[in-house]
Amino acid sequence: MSENAIGIFDSGLGGLTAVKELIKVLPHESIVYFGDTARVPYGTRSRKTIIRYAEQDTDFLLSKGVKMIIAACGTVSSVAVNLNDDLPVPFTGVVIPTAEAAVKATKNGRIGVIGTSATVNSGSYKKEILRQRDDITVFQQDCPLFVSLVENSFISKDDDIVKLVVERYLSPLKAEGIDTLILGCTHFPIISEAISAYLGDNVTLIDSGRETALYAAQILKENDLLSDSEKPGECHYYVSDTVEDFRRTAEIFLGKSVGDEVSHINLEHAKI
Repeated sequence: MSENAIGIFDSGLGGLTAVKELIKVLPHESIVYFGDTARVPYGTRSRKTIIRYAEQDTDFLLSKGVKMIIAACGTVSSVAVNLNDDLPVPFTGVVIPTAEAAVKATKNGRIGVIGTSATVNSGSYKKEILRQRDDITVFQQDCPLFVSLVENSFISKDDDIVKLVVERYLSPLKAEGIDTLILGCTHFPIISEAISAYLGDNVTLIDSGRETALYAAQILKENDLLSDSEKPGECHYYVSDTVEDFRRTAEIFLGKSVGDEVSHINLEHAKI
């Protein structure tokens, strides 16, 4: 089973930042990625709907024989907290590893959290941070327009629109004197330069994709599931909407073309 692929899912494209980091951390591992691009965004859905979607996503990945599942979606990780209860393979979301990294990074005990509305409203990051260290003060801000900026290629730190939206969302957190900021949605690292330019060098940004990749590597090692292959791992991508749109936008997240390794799947009719 150690040579089986790692399964990663997200409501759309944001989870590709986790894929990019996982390839850096574990270059010999194969990956199966599912982006539910037909039903994005999850962040504005009800709790019941988010859980149903997440269960369908994990069922699809299990049908591909994956050895581990990563919910690279801040919304799912925050809302579907019991998703791993009945899974036959190791599982992680993004909340625990990201919160751990933020707690280690902060010096003044003032941490900011940004994410989708569902993620922020769930309070998942705040709860996990305070579980680890109850003397920390957490400030939260939902930033729904960040997702639209990224998916429409508004990502430059010098773009006036990007700068305006970043200032609008982050000015309250800056005023609170945070020294650490959790990028609680996997889209957000794409505009991290703009975020950092506004907040300044004294604020440490915590990339949920990066921290989750490191955490996944640790879990695989503990379960003796690391690949023994010396060849680069293969990646295959599945989406629930058009393949062409995914190919075009995926380059922004991965920094490279996905080529022909993309397939369409309709979860409502899939035999899984």
